[in-house]
Amino acid sequence: MPQLPLRADHVGSLLRPKRLATTRQSWRDGETPKDELTAIEDECIAELVAHQERVGLRAITDGEFRRDWWHLDFLNGFDGIGLAQRERPANFSGEGESPPIPVVVGKVRHTAPIFVDAFKYLASVTKGVPKITIPGPGMASFMGGRKVIDQDAYPDIEEYWDDLVTAYRSEVEALYAAGCRYLQLDDVSFAYLCDPDFREQMKARGDDADDMIVRHRDAMNAVIAGRPDDLLVSTHMCRGNFRSRWVASGGYEPIAERIFGGLDVDAFFLEFDSERAGGFEPLRYLAPNKIAVLGLVTTKTAELEPADELRRRIDEAAAIVPLDQLALSPQCGFSSTHHGNDLTEDEQWSKLELVVQVSEKVWGD
Repeated sequence: MPQLPLRADHVGSLLRPKRLATTRQSWRDGETPKDELTAIEDECIAELVAHQERVGLRAITDGEFRRDWWHLDFLNGFDGIGLAQRERPANFSGEGESPPIPVVVGKVRHTAPIFVDAFKYLASVTKGVPKITIPGPGMASFMGGRKVIDQDAYPDIEEYWDDLVTAYRSEVEALYAAGCRYLQLDDVSFAYLCDPDFREQMKARGDDADDMIVRHRDAMNAVIAGRPDDLLVSTHMCRGNFRSRWVASGGYEPIAERIFGGLDVDAFFLEFDSERAGGFEPLRYLAPNKIAVLGLVTTKTAELEPADELRRRIDEAAAIVPLDQLALSPQCGFSSTHHGNDLTEDEQWSKLELVVQVSEKVWGD
């Protein structure tokens, strides 16, 4: 198991190089065969891994280079889950397209590995700790609710959750068998449901926000229940990250006790880069031996945060929980979708270097 805490870490996704983006679009258009796309992905990931190692990161990802969306490529890998387009949410800042949503069109089954081959390649090209990121089970129905879960397939909603957890457990077991020892489950619902306006939207569609928090927490706990002692599991939550845009606002207080004290992961990647995330007070619910990874460095803009300011904010958080239960990272990925956020690759690497440098100053490792 990777030794906790990894004081300098990152959420996972990284900006796609132009040649990868171009090749992937050509593949989507039917002009480039899959094997040629895979070869370019392999080359770009190997270069990406080397750069992460040079920066000084210990947890290494493939940047999610083989995906279009941080969550949809994975969920669409299950039998019974498809994708549908939706209208842009009224509170999604900015203009333009919005991501599709998953829809449950039949019985949810795990009939083949989804990200196992991607993990194997990553592990083969890094000397660090290979980390794979997948969406939490709550993401399969969060944006659509009961109406996106086929009534004929699942007249009983409890059967849906049982099947989803079983399918997830099968993939997690396959990843572990392939050598994965650092798994991250991303679930934006926890942070979205801190927003009073978003909670009202859930109420309007017939969902209770507090019930949903517990349902998603319990599903994630069920997925990782009984996991091997040497499997490190983290979770990430944010308030939206699509082309530098965001969705929700509000501090963590509405979820803090149930999630920080009741979600059985080893580390929480938490967004704290803006006033929209509130203060550190909700960290008082952080369970013993859990790590709060402070997302103090934004991935949404190019401006580099002053190192002294980051250290000051870490000190503020350490007034709530012991410094030994804290770590540092960017607030989210740099490219949660293939579009990427509004900064350059050089600016991205400067931010990751800053995370490593500040962590070395604060924790001395």
